[in-house]
Amino acid sequence: MNPNRRNFVLRTSVVAAAALAAGLPAAAQSFPDKPITLIVPFAAGSATDQLARALGQGITLETKQQVVVDNKPGANAFIGAQAAAKAPKDGYTLFITTNTTHAANEHLFKKLPYDPVKDFEPVTLLSKGGQILVVTNSLPVNSVQELIKYAKANPGKLSFGSGSSSSRIAVELFKQMTGTYILNIPYRSNPPAVTDLIGGQIHLMITDMATGLPQVKGGKLKALGVSTSKRVALAPEIPTIAEAGVKGYESTFWFAAYVPAGTPAPVVARLNEILRKANKSPAMGNFYSSVGFEALEGSPDELRTFQAAESQKWARIIRSAGIEKE
Repeated sequence: MNPNRRNFVLRTSVVAAAALAAGLPAAAQSFPDKPITLIVPFAAGSATDQLARALGQGITLETKQQVVVDNKPGANAFIGAQAAAKAPKDGYTLFITTNTTHAANEHLFKKLPYDPVKDFEPVTLLSKGGQILVVTNSLPVNSVQELIKYAKANPGKLSFGSGSSSSRIAVELFKQMTGTYILNIPYRSNPPAVTDLIGGQIHLMITDMATGLPQVKGGKLKALGVSTSKRVALAPEIPTIAEAGVKGYESTFWFAAYVPAGTPAPVVARLNEILRKANKSPAMGNFYSSVGFEALEGSPDELRTFQAAESQKWARIIRSAGIEKE
C-alpha cells in the first residue's frame, strides 16, 4: 500500500474510533427514549415481582418512560434467566432477579441453560431481606420446638413448598440443623405454594416476608420464626428461628439487576444511575417499609464481586445441607 494512503487510513480509523468513543456517553445520556421491560423469573405476587413493580414506578419517575414487568416463572427460574440472557443488548430489557439465579442454582443443578456470569452484565444491587417460617393452621404446632418434635415423631409425613432456591435451601438448612426429614414439594414460585399451604395441601414453608407475612397478619397461616439474625420491626412478636431453638440459624436473600452480556458499558453506567435513584423513590420506600427489606446499592463491579462471594457462600450452605445436584 502507498505510504501516504496507509497513513490516511490509519488517521481515519483513529478519528472514527475517537468519534465513536466520544459519542457513546452522549447517546447513553439520552437513554432511555422508549419503554423499558423488566423480566422477573417468578410469578406475579412474589417478592421479586412486587419489588420490580415498585422499582418500575421509580424508573418512570426518573426517566418519564413506561416500564413493563414481564413475569416468566417456572423451571427453577431457568425460563426467566434464559429470556433475559437472550434479550437485545440495548439496555431496554433488564433482569430483576435474586440469588436463586445468580448464586444458588449453579450449585443445585448439574447443568444450567444459562451462565450466571458469562451471560449477564451486572448493573446494581437492589436490596436484601429475610424469610419467615410459616405453617398451615391445621398443623398442631405453635413453636419451632414443637415443629421439630412433631417432625421427628412423624418422619417423612410433613411436606414443605419451595418456589425459589432461597425458600428451598432455608428449609433444607433447617432440616440439617434439626435432624428432621421433611419432603420438598417444588413450585413455580412462592405465591402458589403459599396458596396450597393455606389450603393444607402442604404443611410448612420458609418464604419471603412479602409473600408470607400478610397471610400471617390475616390469620390464614401461623408464623413460628423469622430467618434473620434479629427480630424484624414489622413483626417484633415473632422470634428468630435461632432464638426459638435452632442456634446459629440464619438465611437471607438478595435482589439485583442485570442486563445481557455485551450491553455497551455507557448504557450499563446510565442504567446504574437510573436504578440507584429509582431505588430511593417513594414507591420503593413504601415497598421496603411494608416488607422489612433493606435497600442496597453499588456499582456494576461491586455487584460482580458480591455475586462471586455469594456463589461461594451458597455453595457452602448447599454442601452443608447435604443437597445433591439434580
